[in-house]
Amino acid sequence: MSTTIRKVLIPSFGDASHVTIVNAEIQPPAANQVQVKVLYAGMSGADQAMRMGYYPMQKKAPLTPGYCLVGRVHRNGSSSTKFQKGDLVVCLSIYDAQAELVNLPEKYLISVPKGVDLQQATAMILDWNTAYGMVYRSAKVSKGQRVFIHGLSGAVGYALLTLCKLEGAEVYGTASLSKHAELREVGATPFVYTDKNWVMGMNTIGGAHVVFDPLGYESWDESWRILAREGGHLIGYGGNLHMLNGGEARSQIPSITKLLARNMVPFCPQKTSFYYISRDQSTFEPELKALFDMVLQGKIKAPIRKEWTMDEVPEAHRTWTQSGGIGSVVVKIADDVEA
Repeated sequence: MSTTIRKVLIPSFGDASHVTIVNAEIQPPAANQVQVKVLYAGMSGADQAMRMGYYPMQKKAPLTPGYCLVGRVHRNGSSSTKFQKGDLVVCLSIYDAQAELVNLPEKYLISVPKGVDLQQATAMILDWNTAYGMVYRSAKVSKGQRVFIHGLSGAVGYALLTLCKLEGAEVYGTASLSKHAELREVGATPFVYTDKNWVMGMNTIGGAHVVFDPLGYESWDESWRILAREGGHLIGYGGNLHMLNGGEARSQIPSITKLLARNMVPFCPQKTSFYYISRDQSTFEPELKALFDMVLQGKIKAPIRKEWTMDEVPEAHRTWTQSGGIGSVVVKIADDVEA
């Protein structure tokens, strides 16, 4: 028997006027699924790209956005026995998190340790887990290295900053001028992206051992120019800046191909890689659990730039590029009455 729920819906692709809140029916979970009552959903640039139909390999409209969620188990499918009703879980859902209830494959649900704040749990699933994999697995950042991060004040950028500082790295990067004072307080050296003074500034001190660049396209060419000559590593990810700032979407395939092709230059000490996160990666769950441990130990705390309600999601889309603050954005779907 179906249940009536409220959810965010993108019925067709386009500007923020295409985002609406609707009543809809949800069926009982399939045998291998768990129905989760959503408490918090994440919100990121991926939501904006999906709304415009520009996210790589995404679903066709209509769709409900929400790349990750924290919630409580509401109902198990007939073959799902790992969790009990009321258990607190997280999921990298990719879609459908911005809804009161969602059916998810049991294999993608991960328990939340007791004591982890719900907003912090939401930020860890995608934003901080992406940063963790890049810092500890792709770049292997170490003490004394110079690290350059584009978008220091963003959700992933701030997570990169925090984790690199924990490893003893010197952190530089780009951010809007209004964020510079706050970023200096946490130990970063910020530049303004648009004036390009960061290129000369980094080369003057010998370049960066690691550059994290989510901007893509021409920015990856510029980031290559600031790598340390003794063997810097440029890590690209994302690549939606042009579209999010109002430009037309461009395929990421040519720029990613060009990024990776730099590794084929003979005797070149620098290298490149492109990073992406997937719930099917064997590293996903253990790295998320490591982050939960760091939260509980007080080693990290994600700043929450904004908390929206589900009814405010259309406004969040309209004002996405205008919002200030530092860190992650979350959407509160429901109160946790079982807490």
